[in-house]
Amino acid sequence: MQSVAAALERLRELAASPVVSRVARAFDDAGYELALVGGPVRDAFLGHRSVDLDFTTDARPDDILRVLAPIADSHWEIGREFGTIGAQFSGETVEITTYRADSYDGRSRKPEVVFGDTLEGDLVRRDFTVNALALRVPQIVLVDPSSGVDDMVAGRLRTPSAPAVSFGDDPLRMMRAARFASQLGFTLDDATREAMVGLADRITNISAERVRDEIVKLLKTEHPRAGLDLLVDTGLAELVLPELPALRLEIDEHHRHKDIYEHSLTVLDQAIELEHSRHPGAEPDVTLRLAALLHDIGKPATRRLEPGGLVSFHHHDVVGAKLVKKRLRELRFDNDTIASVERLIELHLRFFGYTEGAWTDSAVRRYVRDAGDELERLHILTRADVTTRNRRKADRLGFAYDDLEERIAVLSEEEELKAVRPDLNGEQIMAILGLSPGREVGEAYRFLMELRLDEGPLGEEEARRRLEQWWAQR
Repeated sequence: MQSVAAALERLRELAASPVVSRVARAFDDAGYELALVGGPVRDAFLGHRSVDLDFTTDARPDDILRVLAPIADSHWEIGREFGTIGAQFSGETVEITTYRADSYDGRSRKPEVVFGDTLEGDLVRRDFTVNALALRVPQIVLVDPSSGVDDMVAGRLRTPSAPAVSFGDDPLRMMRAARFASQLGFTLDDATREAMVGLADRITNISAERVRDEIVKLLKTEHPRAGLDLLVDTGLAELVLPELPALRLEIDEHHRHKDIYEHSLTVLDQAIELEHSRHPGAEPDVTLRLAALLHDIGKPATRRLEPGGLVSFHHHDVVGAKLVKKRLRELRFDNDTIASVERLIELHLRFFGYTEGAWTDSAVRRYVRDAGDELERLHILTRADVTTRNRRKADRLGFAYDDLEERIAVLSEEEELKAVRPDLNGEQIMAILGLSPGREVGEAYRFLMELRLDEGPLGEEEARRRLEQWWAQR
């Protein structure tokens, strides 16, 4: 948190930047109000660099266009129905939105767009006080009608209006509360948390796509755990991602096992750390993070209490893969993401057989073949899945995976594992065996693929001999 004086100096510098000053002068000359709002102002107080330039104004969309068109390099009207016009200046993007006074009827999944007349009225309709800050330009006047600066100093999340009214207006704000708890490291005030618990069922009025987008934004934060805990503790997760709170299995006094919910959050934390260390500077990998968070969701359905106080979860990898496919489909994730997360969960236990005995080169090839494009994510997920406090066991598993990755690297260099194919293609198989396209060609291809995985490259001549031998015996 910056001092107020330092934050105001950052805001003055931002207001004096070429793009902001140019837009501000144009609106002022046209007789309209203009203010930087939300993220850019909040981030100045937090000492963060904001890449967004969001403005609000009393000008209506047609008026915004009339002011922007002569000065912008380009402009667009995609958000016009919500009062938002976008424009670009020297490679920088700005969005300018008419003051809003939206209202919800408590049943519709979208707000009724109503334009407002005052900046203060617009700000008190926003989600949280720390986002209800504005800087009037070109005058350089900070507007804080809900004491958002005080809340930032206190590290507190609070709604500008009564939380029941705010969340009633837009229930998705409850999901945003979880995201900002993680993103900003703030805690909710008691009234806001209580309203989330009391109004949790309102989230069912929100479209799956909007809920999905908030889950993605939460997972992209550096420390998603705080927001995920908040979703579970308030009952929201039970409605949007029920497999997560289901991991809080009751542990009886005779059958003990580790807390699967806490384990899953720890795996997520460790996956993010590995993601940063192995791929510094890369964008957050939402697919990997979903797989880390949900890799054990098959355990509640497969839990068995065994004699001697043991607990088993046989085939929870297979069950979990099916469950995650169903849940991500309901949340309207794209097919590629669904397939990748499903595959990672299905394979996340495969490595642990490696520690029980040395794998043959054939087993290593199959591991790489089965992982396909998800191999690097599988490396990270498998390493992150080691959460034991037994240092000796953790080291043994870490060294074993080091060995596996080294063997994969050696075989990849020797055999181009990522492009593993039989030594003969379909056309060659048909020519050798005198076949037309059909089922038998597929069987022959699979036979050669098994040879390739078991024995490595054979060469065309040896592959032909083995194929003809297999065909004759068949």
